[in-house]
Amino acid sequence: MADLDDSLDARISFGCPVGVQVILRAAWRHDVAALKPLLDAPGKASCRDPETGETPLHAAIRSMGPKAKDDDGSSEAEAAATKTIENLLFGGAIWNDVDANNETPGCVAWRLNQKGLYDEMVRAGARAEMLFAILDGYEELESDGEEDEDQDADEEEDEARDEEMGEAKAEEEDAQEAEEEDAAGAVSGPVDAEQTPYLESRLTLNNGKLVDAAGNGVMMDWETDIMRRSVEAMLGPADAAAPVKEKRVLNIGFGLGIIDSMIAARQPARHHIIEAHPEVLARIDAASKNPEAAGDDHAAEFGAAWEASGEGIDGNEGAFKVHRGRWQDICPKLLAEGELYDAIYFDTFGEDYSELRRFFTDYIPGLLDDSGVFGFFNGLGADRRVCYDVYTRVVEMHLSEAGLDVAWQDVDVPLAEDGLDTAGAGAWEGILRPYWTLDKYRLPVCTFMG
Repeated sequence: MADLDDSLDARISFGCPVGVQVILRAAWRHDVAALKPLLDAPGKASCRDPETGETPLHAAIRSMGPKAKDDDGSSEAEAAATKTIENLLFGGAIWNDVDANNETPGCVAWRLNQKGLYDEMVRAGARAEMLFAILDGYEELESDGEEDEDQDADEEEDEARDEEMGEAKAEEEDAQEAEEEDAAGAVSGPVDAEQTPYLESRLTLNNGKLVDAAGNGVMMDWETDIMRRSVEAMLGPADAAAPVKEKRVLNIGFGLGIIDSMIAARQPARHHIIEAHPEVLARIDAASKNPEAAGDDHAAEFGAAWEASGEGIDGNEGAFKVHRGRWQDICPKLLAEGELYDAIYFDTFGEDYSELRRFFTDYIPGLLDDSGVFGFFNGLGADRRVCYDVYTRVVEMHLSEAGLDVAWQDVDVPLAEDGLDTAGAGAWEGILRPYWTLDKYRLPVCTFMG
């Protein structure tokens, strides 16, 4: 990113409304006493300059300026900034609002090396995401009897309160929806019978990139090292003395077939794949029938002949199998059939984080062996560091609620070497927007507690 002008004059434009200017300047000065009375209505804590997109959270952090790389201490100024941020968040400020520089407040804090303020924004993001998850699962109960006058009065008060909060809630939900799209990475919206844009989308495979009709990268071959490390985390190093021929493995989401090719090379006792996209399934069928024409497409390794080669292995029927359909439909059948796996990997596209959470909450307890390992492609919020850190905390808490421990393994991602450092060029040529921008990948290794 080119050098940015972080001065107050650059961040408050000439056309900024006076009321917004007053709030931004109070936040910039960390003047909590002056700020509190100004946050007297919904939406004021998240007001913004119409030109620069500056919000009070941005201003409170930006005014601190850059911190020396070797400076790990705190100061009175940082304490004042933290108090200002806390008051803004309490007043309804949105942690992931993006300014005209495409920076969230957390992004500004990271760029300025304000680690304490950055951590404050990560904590705020995690709290917000956890709250949204709770509210999303809440279903209001209706009374079976007649409503009395007190109930009517309560409802009128609720309606008035809802109307008052409507604008602020709408802004927060819009920001949340935008953030969920960013956080999804390889997953971007619930898949159901009424909304299946990805499953209906035409796919293109070219130069190691599987791309949908909108130009979204479904899967790319730069992920190969991550897939290799994920297989090793689940099955052990490839050169380990212990064989994996007793292992039972389930992979959800075939994509380019990178991880399934690596799993198959380890010769597990059971290897099941769930894939829903009709074009991916058609590619498996066509490539496996004509491997020479398929070239280096991993799909050629699978198909009918591969499935037939698994018949009779250790007396197992259907040891190698591609389950054709959505995991939401296939997994209940696997549970009913008593299938159990030593390693499960999850990497879908076209779904948001709530579906990943649903999978490890509802299905991992019944499908994963007590000593098994669960992994998933961790692209949650990977287009910006603060979002990645927020979702790391969120998924840790949700995994814990599901009875799972998670250990993170850091994997270096050589952005320049892999051509990932420039949007629209290198590996991202022909891709609508990069779904990965970070130099470290956090590989999750999930096991049952105890």
